[in-house]
Amino acid sequence: MTDAYIFDHVRTPRGKLRGGALTGIAPVQLGAVPLRALAERNGLTTAEVEDVVYGCVVAAGEQGGCVTRGSVLAAGWDESVPGMQVGRFCSSGLEAVNLAAARVMAGQADLVVGGGLESMSRVPMGSDLGSWQADPRESFANIYVPQGISADLIATRQGYSRDDLDAFALQSQQRAEAARAAGHFDRSIVPVHDVNGDPVLAQDEHPRPQTTMQSLGALPPAFETPGRDHGWDARALMRYPEVERIVHGHTAGNSSGIVDGAAAMLIGSKEMGAKLGLTPRARFRAFAAIGSEPTIMLTGPVAVSERVLDRAGMKVDDIDLFEINEAFAAVALWFLEGLGADPARTNVDGGAIAMGHPLGATGAMILGTLLDAMEREDKATGLATLCVGGGMGTATIIERM
Repeated sequence: MTDAYIFDHVRTPRGKLRGGALTGIAPVQLGAVPLRALAERNGLTTAEVEDVVYGCVVAAGEQGGCVTRGSVLAAGWDESVPGMQVGRFCSSGLEAVNLAAARVMAGQADLVVGGGLESMSRVPMGSDLGSWQADPRESFANIYVPQGISADLIATRQGYSRDDLDAFALQSQQRAEAARAAGHFDRSIVPVHDVNGDPVLAQDEHPRPQTTMQSLGALPPAFETPGRDHGWDARALMRYPEVERIVHGHTAGNSSGIVDGAAAMLIGSKEMGAKLGLTPRARFRAFAAIGSEPTIMLTGPVAVSERVLDRAGMKVDDIDLFEINEAFAAVALWFLEGLGADPARTNVDGGAIAMGHPLGATGAMILGTLLDAMEREDKATGLATLCVGGGMGTATIIERM
């Protein structure tokens, strides 16, 4: 099997939902930004790239019709470069990167781009709901509930208080602000420009560095009313009758932000890197995906991390840094508790609670953030993972060169 290497990665800043700086950028143009930057930064003759694989969760409206191919063309890349759109809910961006790496490892490609995009302002979540979520007959059979109910169920079962959730959220904001101030994101963020070439956004727009425990504590629970009035709590308790009631502790402040963004990662074989004068930054050690119980839905990162560690012949203590997507504070807290990951070595530059979660791009973004942190702190190994809607999980281990 051929090793697959990461040569470079870039991402756009994350823009706030509707009315934010990236709202006016069409999805194909948003997806083109990191592709154009990869080519310019690395002096690529783009015809050398054999495929572009992008995660995109809501493949509808402006993000339908294989938005990846549209992004390739919008970036001005050679027309010989195809594009593929991948969907596994929140882990789509990491799955796209893993698929790109797998092509190289299987000897079926020498240079591939993996990444993702999501314009959540222009294509809202839920625009593509399937029957197993939207049809009452199907959703009842699966005991489907919205993710916010699942997050509150995790917190209730594990005994995470509102203060626990808010304290984690505050830490995310503080770490993200410290990372921004120290320039930790500067190498990888590429600015977005409009059609006239004027700058639109150069830094993440979602973080709230002024956040305090008091401001977090003043926010109302986001899922208490739908849980009670729409019957979602009662449905979840059908599968978890040992829980007396669901305590609703997640708010807009301790859940991931809804944002726009795109990311791309240049992946290839050692031989192709040498041919093009590219220096490998990291090697893919292992990746994995799993299914998990679909009602509580968001517990997958623990099980999939255990699987990918086993596949790599490693233990938790062999990993120097971790990245867990902060979909909700309880997801990250359960990851730390369930896997036994060290909080001081997890999400060292903050996460999606502070910076936002552009669904199809997040997986590629957090893997890039992980690699940057490994290089900065002179660490050898890193693990990135995400929870996934419908009860799934994805994880990737990389080794720095």
